[in-house]
Amino acid sequence: MNFIKIYLFDTLSGKKELVEKPKGRPLRFFICGPTVYDYSHIGHGRTYVAFDALGKYLRSTGLEVFYLQNITNIDDKIIRRAEEEKTDFKTVAKKFTQAHLRDMKSLGVTAVNKYALATDYIPEIIKQVQKLIQKKHAYVIEKDGIYFDVTTFKDYGKLSRRTTLQAEDGISRIDESVGKRNKADFALWKFSKYEEKRMENERTLKINNEKPSWPSPFGLGRPGWHIEDTAISEKFFGPQYEIHGGAVDLKFPHHEAEIAQQESASGKKPFVKIWLHTGFLTTQGEKMSKSLRNFITIDDFLKNFSAQVFRLLVLSSHYRSPIDYVQKIGNENQAKWMGILEFLAKLKLIIAKTGGEGIGRRNFEEFQAKFSESLADDFNTPKAFGALFTLMAFVNPRIWKATKSEAKELYASVSTALKSLGFKIGFPEIPRKIEVLLKEREELRRNQQFTQSDRLRKKINDLGFGIEDTPLGPFVWPLR
Repeated sequence: MNFIKIYLFDTLSGKKELVEKPKGRPLRFFICGPTVYDYSHIGHGRTYVAFDALGKYLRSTGLEVFYLQNITNIDDKIIRRAEEEKTDFKTVAKKFTQAHLRDMKSLGVTAVNKYALATDYIPEIIKQVQKLIQKKHAYVIEKDGIYFDVTTFKDYGKLSRRTTLQAEDGISRIDESVGKRNKADFALWKFSKYEEKRMENERTLKINNEKPSWPSPFGLGRPGWHIEDTAISEKFFGPQYEIHGGAVDLKFPHHEAEIAQQESASGKKPFVKIWLHTGFLTTQGEKMSKSLRNFITIDDFLKNFSAQVFRLLVLSSHYRSPIDYVQKIGNENQAKWMGILEFLAKLKLIIAKTGGEGIGRRNFEEFQAKFSESLADDFNTPKAFGALFTLMAFVNPRIWKATKSEAKELYASVSTALKSLGFKIGFPEIPRKIEVLLKEREELRRNQQFTQSDRLRKKINDLGFGIEDTPLGPFVWPLR
């Protein structure tokens, strides 16, 4: 397969950048994963489905992609949750890690090659902190921790377009400490403030109240939030790689901190060639978040809609745009997905039978070109789906005139396009009872007993299925 030119909007440069095909290795693709202190909500699902679709699309063009995602399983929020539940941080992190991975599987998020748990990379984290200390980018606050000095990195703020002063004034997830040199400085390593208690046969240490702690050359403690990502990405990708992404709220301070850490530690720029950020998923105009308790869990969403409907909901908006979710949007995308499946099911019927005189292929070719061009231009999925719905609007009124070869070509083209974005095509099952009634109705129609056949049509309708009488026989489909 020939590699096509793909452009993605880089947050750092503020323009679309060419995705360059690496020589002799996969394209390296890192996405920030969740902090596992609660169940994942559909805001998380929006980000991970969007990047799952992007990863699958890139692979569909012939690119080899290694998709790495971290999971933050050590953090203040996890520790607080453990204290609230009177348990230890490992129990909380394991519970919600498993729940998150189940949710991702339910959503069809399968593009990730490796999920990396932060606590599995403590040696790599310690090594990177040591390097930052040696290069005088970090300093020690006694009985507190090791902090990155943002004034030692002159480019701090370049991703979020903030000066160091603006960064200090920003309200976000920045470590608090009265001993910091600058308000924007952030923790690389947090010293343990509790009496340590060694546990046999364990690589790590446990302390009072199950507070997490690991030994290091600079003292017993645990990693800060930002350092895990760069330590993990350097372990797998080296100090520089192609694409890094996450939700827009991670741009500052998290991704800003990552750039400062990695470029300071390695001395190489740029840390990442392309930075990608997904827009918020809000509800009634307010950011969906665990802290606000205004979220809809992925599990709850999937009780009402399928994973394919959620994927369509996500990809109907541009990945960088916000989505304001209300129940109506779920219903609208349910109808759109059923419309796509109905279109494909009709093509399957034509393929199984004998088609008509033909409708022409020009529109098929236009769809393929526009779908491909849209995705190659900053992964513009709404524009790509616009091309699909334009095709359907042309074909649907004349679909029963399509030849068998046209139907085959159309089915292959549309299904391949959908699969490149991670959709799974599955048609609704027609119950045996409906099939029996349908057969009876056809027999009545053959005998010209139309009053009785109309009664059966109504009975089938009442059971939730509609009938379209076509030149190829009856087409049955669930009523919306």
